[in-house]
Parts: sequence; C-alpha cells; structure tokens
Amino acid sequence: MTALLDVQAVTLRYKTATSLITATEGVSFKVNQSDRFVLLGPSGCGKSTLLKAVGGYLRPEAGEIRIKERTVRKPGADRMMVFQEFDQLLPWKTVLENVTFPLLKARRMSRREAEQRARSYIDKVRLTEFANSYPHTLSGGMKQRVAIARGMAMEPDILLMDEPFAALDALTRRRMQDELLQLWEDTRFTVLFVTHSIAEAIRIGNRILLLSPHPGRVKAEVVDVDCAAVEEGASARLERQIHDLLFEEEGHRE
Repeated sequence: MTALLDVQAVTLRYKTATSLITATEGVSFKVNQSDRFVLLGPSGCGKSTLLKAVGGYLRPEAGEIRIKERTVRKPGADRMMVFQEFDQLLPWKTVLENVTFPLLKARRMSRREAEQRARSYIDKVRLTEFANSYPHTLSGGMKQRVAIARGMAMEPDILLMDEPFAALDALTRRRMQDELLQLWEDTRFTVLFVTHSIAEAIRIGNRILLLSPHPGRVKAEVVDVDCAAVEEGASARLERQIHDLLFEEEGHRE
C-alpha cells in the first residue's frame, strides 16, 4: 500500500540571532489513509517544526516530504492545520463565516455550496446553535471545535494538529479528545497530531512516533495502539513503556 504521506530522512534547521539550530535529523515515517498518527516527544524535539514542514511552511535542509507521491514544496489545501492558539479564528467573522472563508478563498464552489458544507461540519462538531456567534463569545474549547470544523470542511488529504488541546483545562481537554475520536469514527479522516503528553498520544493515536530530545531523531514507533485495551487498564503500563523508550538513553526521569 502506498503511503498517503511519506517523510524521508528529513533534517530541518533554522537560524536564530546567534546560531543555526538543528531541529530534526534524518527523520523518516509514513502515514497511511485514515491513520491517527501522533508525533510524540519532549519540548524542543522538533515536533512542531516537522508539522510545519509537512504543511509546506518550511523547506527541509535534507530529505524529502511527499504527499500522494508529490513532493511538498509549499502550503496547499490538501493539508489543513489546527494550531494550539485560541486566536486562530478571524474575530470579525461569525462561526459560519470563519468555516466558509477558506472554501471561498479556494474558489472551489459557490457561496451557497460553501455555506452548506460549512454548516455540515459545524453540525459535526456540535456547534449548530452557535453558527452566527462571534469568536469572542465562545469558550476556548468551542473555538478549537470551530478551527477543527474549518480545517475539515476543506476535506484535506490530511489534517495537521499542533497540540490543539494543550491550553485547555483537564476536563475540557478530555472532552475534546473524545469528540475528536468520535469525529474520526464518523468520517475516518487522516490526522497527524503533535503532543508532548504520553497519555494524550495513547488516547488519540493508532500509531505513535517517538522522537528524541533535541535534535529530534526517531527512537521508536508504537503501532496498533488499542484504545479499548487502554480503557481496560493497560494505559499506565503502556505509558511507562513509552516513557522508558523516550528517555532510556538520557538517564533521567520525569
């Protein structure tokens, strides 16, 4: 089976005022259709930098990123991103207008068709009654649901999520994880999800790529993560196994 996304030996570097920083080194992985693929590692391991490169916002120093066998050279509507920040919505537009906006910018459909599709995805994230509300009237979790609806309404090949629930309180974060999983059950979209939380990675992903501390290198991949088994009490054991894989060579513990 040909991978939807193929990241081949990618090294990413960026300049600061005083030095050249290597964010990732020789990272390779493949994401298949309908995967819930998680990039997991400590802060500074290059997770978000990798996501930006997949999104087409950064060029690899070495290696190649391919989606549907085409080299990624710039951003595109086939890859939509959801960020951590709550302020990623346009504050002067309603929920409906925010979700409709990229559909109209892409010039793929009429306004009527765009609004119909936008309403469909607003329904999917359970915000129907807030379609005419403005972002400042919404909670943080609701804003993230709008951002998810906006990304999914474009029906991209892959949804890129950069720690989208990290700034939420624990209860809202758990509810958002549940809603994302239910949305996946309904539509089987493909998602590349970044987190530094082992528990969240286990809950969200069916495959988890473990990255070493700076610079990010592949340490291991955990496959066939079974959410049902995790719910039955295997979570703590799996968390410990993943923790040990992440930190076995660094000689420190959280």
